[in-house]
Amino acid sequence: MTGQVLFVDDEAHLRRAAEQSFDLADMTFAAFEGGPAMLEALDPAFDGVVVTDIRMPEMDGMEVLDSVLAIDAQIPVILLTGHGDVSLAVQAMQSGAYDFLEKPFDPARLVASARRAIESRRLVLENRSLRDRVARGEPTMSRLVGPSIAMEALRARLGSIAATDADVLIEGETGTGKAIAARQIHDNSARRSGPYVEINCASLPEAMIESELFGHEAGAFPGALRARYGKLQHAQRGTLVLDEIDSLPLALQGKLLHVLQDRTVTPLGSNEAIPLDLRVIAVAKDGLAARAEDGTFRSDLYYRLAVAKVRISPLSERPEDVPHLFAAMLAEAAARHGRDAPSVPPALLQALAGRDWPGNVRQLGNEAERYLLGLETGALMTGETGTLAERMESYERGVLGAALAAHGGKLRDVYEALGLSRKTLYEKLRRHGLDREDYVDRE
Repeated sequence: MTGQVLFVDDEAHLRRAAEQSFDLADMTFAAFEGGPAMLEALDPAFDGVVVTDIRMPEMDGMEVLDSVLAIDAQIPVILLTGHGDVSLAVQAMQSGAYDFLEKPFDPARLVASARRAIESRRLVLENRSLRDRVARGEPTMSRLVGPSIAMEALRARLGSIAATDADVLIEGETGTGKAIAARQIHDNSARRSGPYVEINCASLPEAMIESELFGHEAGAFPGALRARYGKLQHAQRGTLVLDEIDSLPLALQGKLLHVLQDRTVTPLGSNEAIPLDLRVIAVAKDGLAARAEDGTFRSDLYYRLAVAKVRISPLSERPEDVPHLFAAMLAEAAARHGRDAPSVPPALLQALAGRDWPGNVRQLGNEAERYLLGLETGALMTGETGTLAERMESYERGVLGAALAAHGGKLRDVYEALGLSRKTLYEKLRRHGLDREDYVDRE
């Protein structure tokens, strides 16, 4: 089942009305006359939402709630209540219900609440899967999650590149997850059982880089008392990652180009060329093409590496990914620290989506770890310093942006979900400089 709505009500006309509403919203729907039949269709892997009336003869809504939460305490349950049952519904919320709507309910509000519940459930299941993988020591893609068009395209491109043996150039701002993308290519390639060797070209003194990459023979230079394999040889039948390749000195760029072209390496002090069987993944900040044009980076090396090119977008270009990334990295941090991941209020996720993240995913991951450890949680909500009015404006813009992203730019869904009039929403979007077209889902 994918995001299914399980609807429980003993009145046939309400089941038909709900079915019509969810069909119009293009949501998967199944109706049940009573709780027992619905519970037979439920298991801990269920990724949807249960909607149930409270007053039913065989099994009332409170019993349905208790039974669902006994299967999995994080399956969202929405209660439908008559006017006299509001206090009971509030009690149910305290016991773990996701939401309640008073009859007669607005179909649009029910659909909007169900969508939010399904998204919440999806994040729960993603986090559990991520936590299990971390606990087993498996590599994760927590920094490559998100529903944005840019991330969907990135994941597809990484999969396509992994199926080849081409050298790769990965570009992006600091902290966007370039190293994670490189690891993902290796782990899904035919070389996954071979070594994965990383070297940061900016962290080594210039005098050592040549020896580090190519190796040397004993006596090749003062202090070289014995022969040493270089990183290129260590990566035989595997993958060599050259991080910050834009820091590689020009003289060594020429030698690296010959290695990539000939697939051989000659250690310092040797005349013997050693055949290489490896893939090279180069990682650089944005702008390497411009450096190749102005001569500060060898253009022939650039074009040799850029046969397969990947760019990872910064968070400023995909704010809708922020809530998903935060939840995923919170689960990963919880697994690392041996803790249960705390729940994250929707308002906090919306506030995060409205913040600037100059450090990108790395900065967001640090915030997730602080949240897990109970440190500086107030900073997450405000995001920045300033007057109260400035902070409220920033928060409101974040809520609007997150709602637009969640509903694919559909303004009716947004103003209904936020409880605004159409006119008020339009005024707020204009004031904050938000354009619905930036959030429209495109195939």
